[in-house]
Parts: sequence; structure tokens; C-alpha cells
Amino acid sequence: MSELSMPRSWNRESKPHRFCPGCGHGLVLKALGEALDQLQLSRRTVFACDIGCSLLAWDFFDVDSLQTHHGRTIPVMVGLKRAQPEQVAVAYTGDGGGYAIGLQHLISAAVRDDAITVILVNNTTYAMTGGQMAPTTLLGQKTETTPFGRDREETGLPFKGPEALAALASPEAYIARGTVSKIKPLTKLLVKALQRQLEGHFSFVEALSTCPTNWRTNARETWGFLEQVMSSYYPVGEFPAGAGAREEAQLTS
Repeated sequence: MSELSMPRSWNRESKPHRFCPGCGHGLVLKALGEALDQLQLSRRTVFACDIGCSLLAWDFFDVDSLQTHHGRTIPVMVGLKRAQPEQVAVAYTGDGGGYAIGLQHLISAAVRDDAITVILVNNTTYAMTGGQMAPTTLLGQKTETTPFGRDREETGLPFKGPEALAALASPEAYIARGTVSKIKPLTKLLVKALQRQLEGHFSFVEALSTCPTNWRTNARETWGFLEQVMSSYYPVGEFPAGAGAREEAQLTS
């Protein structure tokens, strides 16, 4: 099959995305599109997005898509996958939808080893609603609700999703974190995540992303915050799952 005749996941008509200038969502979606194309999954994929900035991706791809209530993208896709197991289910959410209102669903899907792929975009802020503190806001980071910087004594530590899921998920699950500053490695992580879903297991990829609008940063400052500050607290890479299950097996053996 020639490259021109192969089905592509993104819409054939050229159009700009609806995200703010400098936003990393477009790069995450580019990586996802390339991963779907590499595996030739566009005709089997159902893409669901959450409330928040992620909802602007609802018509970005030439695949079946839907949009859910805030924090409910994961259980909706779990239901779809159970009803139509031949479909490839992709749940696309932000750090609010996945780590705040939707955290229970995320953990439950990982523990049950539901065969879906969750992509969570971490830009350390509630971007669409004005830039309030999110579960991933870094210590000392200024937001609309932390004008003097996030205080550990008041709000605790920033949430590390992949690390938490790796301790709770089934050993067969795939857990990883990438960054929009390294698109090819991020694409490879998404390919592995989709392949793990095809094998019948849960997969999760967090993508470190940018939000210059709410960070109030120029291009140099934006990239510096992503590559130096965020990446130092949120290390990229793969996280072996099933630590909790292995501990339990050792205790009972």
C-alpha cells in the first residue's frame, strides 16, 4: 500500500488547531496521530476527550470521537471497550480531569487492567478556566489561586501520576511519561501504549506540556520551564508497573 493510499488518523483538510499560541496540546496530538498511523489503527480508534483544553481536540482526527463530562472520559471509554472490545479506546484528558475529579476512575482502570489507553497532558495548571492551581502545580509556582507560589504546608506535594499508578496497576500495564520537547520519544511511548492495549492491557502516558498563556512566559522562558523545572520534578521515561502486586505475592508466598 502506498503512503498516499494509507488511511491517516488526522483530518485530510488542513486547518489550524484551536489551542493558544505555544500550547503543547497540538504537539501531543501530533505524536498521537503519528502513533496511530504507524500502527494503522485509525479505522479502529475511538477518541474521547475531557472537559478543559483537551475538548478542543474533539474534531482534530479523522476517527470516531466523543466528548464527556469533566473527569468521566475514562469510565466512558472503559464502557465502550467492554461493549466493543475490537475498538481501540483512547481517553484524552488534562491533569484536572485525570488527577483531580477523575482520579478515582484512573486508578480503578489501572487496577482492573482495563484495556484502554489514557493520555494525560500535564501543564501544571487549570488552563482553560484561567490558570488556577492544579494537582501538578509545582512548589513555589505562581497561579491565579497561589499568587505567592504553591505552599507545601497548605496544599501538599505536586501529584506524580505515573509513579502512583506504577505502584497500583496490574503488572501487565504500561505506564510512562514523555514531554512535548522530545516528540519522537513521546511518539514511541504512545506506540508502545497502543500496542499494550492491543495485547489486552491498560496503558497510560503522561505528556509534559506547555502553557505560556497562563505561565505568562515568553518562548525562551516557556521552554526553559518545561525542560529544566518540570522535567526535574517529573522525570520522563517508562515506569514498571505492578510493584504493589509483586509485594503482595512475596508476602503470601
